[in-house]
Amino acid sequence: MEFTLLGTGASDGWPNAWCGCASCADQRTRTPRTPTCAAVDGRLLLDAGPEMPRQALRAGLDLAAVEVVVITHAHDDHCHPSFLMHRSWVTDRPLTVVGTAPVIEACRPWLAPAQTVVDFVQVTAGDEVEVAGYRLKAIPANHDAHGEAVLWVVTDGSAALLYATDTGPWPTAARAALEGWRFDLVALEETFGHTPRKVSQHHNLETFAAALADLRTWGNTDERTRHIAIHLGHDNPPLPELTAALAAIGAEVHDDLTTLTVTRNP
Repeated sequence: MEFTLLGTGASDGWPNAWCGCASCADQRTRTPRTPTCAAVDGRLLLDAGPEMPRQALRAGLDLAAVEVVVITHAHDDHCHPSFLMHRSWVTDRPLTVVGTAPVIEACRPWLAPAQTVVDFVQVTAGDEVEVAGYRLKAIPANHDAHGEAVLWVVTDGSAALLYATDTGPWPTAARAALEGWRFDLVALEETFGHTPRKVSQHHNLETFAAALADLRTWGNTDERTRHIAIHLGHDNPPLPELTAALAAIGAEVHDDLTTLTVTRNP
């Protein structure tokens, strides 16, 4: 699978356009990070925030080729459903949108009443869906989205990834939901860096490391798994310090528009 990081930032991106802190000043010398979303093989989108369409263009992706949009939760940096209206103006190709009840509720008003080309698939944590050649599983998240939020397992049968934003430390039900899965790539949110967490439903570096350790203990990952930090905000240290801190726990950080090949290692 080809996994493209369309955005790697928190809801306000990084730098925050209103902020003059040292972290944002450093990030202004680099490529700005937009709200977190990703694409798999150019056919499946993971989250669809307000900057996703422009990021897809910058990445050279043809959104007309997208067959499935899979959304974690209804916060607008991950679910900005105007994309459905804009798409409807130019194409009548079938599209499947997969998400929890709040996601589907947010998306449905953006389609004409008589539309037939968009198929909504409502899920809850623990559900599995097969669509467009992918097997998806919704994993419970530790995140308040005014309704259910989930994380996503994605596999094409040859490799598997876990897309885990937004969440804090694993909820109790996550271990059972993840049982039996072995991941070749884990993209896990890391919003707050060395800063004490402002809310319990996002990670800082300490809880990020603990969450990765849990996955190793549970048998979901091993030394062959790539661990990628996403949903990065300005509470993180400047990029060189963040890169070093992540490397010390076996994780990576990449710019927006980076494409990673996800392969099954024996």
